[in-house]
Formats: sequence, C-alpha cells, structure tokens
Amino acid sequence: MTRRMLPLAAPRADDGRRDLRADCAQCAGLCCVAPAFAASADFAIDKPAGTPCPHLQADSRCGIHDRLRDRGFPGCTVFDCFGAGQRITQQTFGGSSWREAPELARAQFAVLPVMRQLHEILWYLTEAAERPAAAPLHAEVATARERTENLAAGSADELSALDVRAWRREVGDLLLRVSDLVRGDARGPDRRNADLIGADLRRRRLRDAGLRGAYLIGADLRGMDLGTADLLGADLRAADVRGTDLSECLFLTQPQMESARGDATTAIPAVLTRPAHWR
Repeated sequence: MTRRMLPLAAPRADDGRRDLRADCAQCAGLCCVAPAFAASADFAIDKPAGTPCPHLQADSRCGIHDRLRDRGFPGCTVFDCFGAGQRITQQTFGGSSWREAPELARAQFAVLPVMRQLHEILWYLTEAAERPAAAPLHAEVATARERTENLAAGSADELSALDVRAWRREVGDLLLRVSDLVRGDARGPDRRNADLIGADLRRRRLRDAGLRGAYLIGADLRGMDLGTADLLGADLRAADVRGTDLSECLFLTQPQMESARGDATTAIPAVLTRPAHWR
C-alpha cells in the first residue's frame, strides 16, 4: 500500500529554508528506527539499528517528544534531519515507507545518513548565499547548491552509492572561503579543531574567530559577543552560552543550540529557534 504523497513542510515567513526543516508528519519515523543507540547519558535504553524505538507511535510521532529530556533521551533532542526524513519518504520513495512496505526498510535506512548530510550542506550554502560580504563567491555557492540539490534528487541506489564525504569536503573548502570573506581581514584567531573542553573563555579574544570543528564541550562562553565567529561543526555540548551573543555567528545550527546551555538573554540567529530547555 502506498501512502498519499503530501507537499513538504509549509515555508516560514522569515526565510527560504522550507524543505530544510524537519516535518515529522510527512516522515515515517526514520530517525526513530534507523540509527542504533546505547544506554548512556544521552539515551535511557539500548536500541539496535533498524529497530523502532519503543516510544515511536503508529502515526510515526514520538510519544514522549515533549518530555524527552526528563525521560532520559537528551540525545534525541539534539538530532535534526534538516528535512531529510520527509524528502526520503515523500520523494525518494514516492510516499511509501518501511511501515507498509517492509522490503523498503534497508534501502530507506541506508539513504537517511546520506540525505541528511546533503540537506545539512544545503543549509550552510543557503546561509552563505545570504551573507552580503560573501558576494564575490555567490556564483560558486549557487553552483554548489544546484549540484547538491541534483544529488539529493537521485534514486535510492544513487544516493547509497554517493561518496557524500568527498562532496562535503569540497563544499567545506568553499564555505571556508565564505567564512574568510565574512569575517574580514580583522577576523579573530584561528582555533579550528582546538581542544577547549571545559575552558573558561570569557577573557579570550574570540570575536569573529575561526572555531570550526572546535571542542567547546562544557566551555564557559557566558556574556561574550562572538560576532561572526565560524562555528561550523563546533561541539557545543553543555557549553554555557547564557547571555552570549550568537546572533551573527556563521554556520550555527539548531542541533548545536539544543546541545548548549543558554537562557532568555542569549542572542540567537533569526533563522533558529530558542531551545525549550533554555526557558
């Protein structure tokens, strides 16, 4: 039985990222089935790959979505498919899913991590296209977006065979040049991939810094103005950003926000949502 195809998520009024936001109503709970997770501080139970989480309901919604942290599943709150789930379900597989067609399960689960990376790349490229200071690279950014969209529109077999890591590296080089343009000649220090775990950074010069891939786990960033700091891939788990100005930071995503500790005084980019646990 094939599910009726539905349009993708309704656009938000403030940007053009409609297809890059998760719409669980049009997915088939792929993120609750495909990945494995182990009992830990992030997950209360063990779950093998390809096995539905016991909290996944028949309508493909999470039965404890509004209390995941309280029930011991903070790892679920920091996952974002960037709209990959609904694209796989509604487009790649034409509205069919593992629920009514179990023979599709293996293929759908294999495509999920690939599509998620492609959609995350599209999120970054969308931001790059919106940065006025990156205008000299906008043509290259547009070409990369078109190429990524074409890859994402491929068949399940094409997606499974795609070397998405190689494409991610190529786009990453372009985004680094975008970052250099946006942060300018007076940009802050380059701390790419730096180990800053648990560090008190409040007296460090990090405005407009290069923090790509930096380990900021548990770091103290309270009250800082990070300007256009490049946070692509930075690990912000438990980073204290209360009162911090993140509003102009480059390549900051919702999962990074969800993993950090902020509050009502934390300034965030307009395209992101203030995490519920910050309140």
